[in-house]
Amino acid sequence: MAVHRELGGGFLEAVYQEAMAHELSARRVPFRREAELPVLYRGVRLKCMYRADFVCYDSVIAECKALAKLSGVEEGQVINYLKATGMETGLFLNFGGRSLEYKRVILTLGRTSAESVKSVDD
Repeated sequence: MAVHRELGGGFLEAVYQEAMAHELSARRVPFRREAELPVLYRGVRLKCMYRADFVCYDSVIAECKALAKLSGVEEGQVINYLKATGMETGLFLNFGGRSLEYKRVILTLGRTSAESVKSVDD
């Protein structure tokens, strides 16, 4: 919320990613930026891989967006990241609107639960 409050909407995704990295560091949240996520097929690591904006606490994938509105595409992206890593928690942060939008995705035992998109103004 601090990043959106300071910058507002209208910047490119890369600006919000860099600001988030500063904010996470300032709050002493352990994270990896542009974290490579390997994909396994039948126990074999494929050459292709995903790259998450942030992995926090080695267990939460966070994706920054700067879109007018989130769609199912972003949810699918984070679900695939969770499947590839075996992690259970993902988070979208959309800085593109007047208010910060966020959505949490939980992937457990082959089931997906997604909270509806929320806005800071809600």
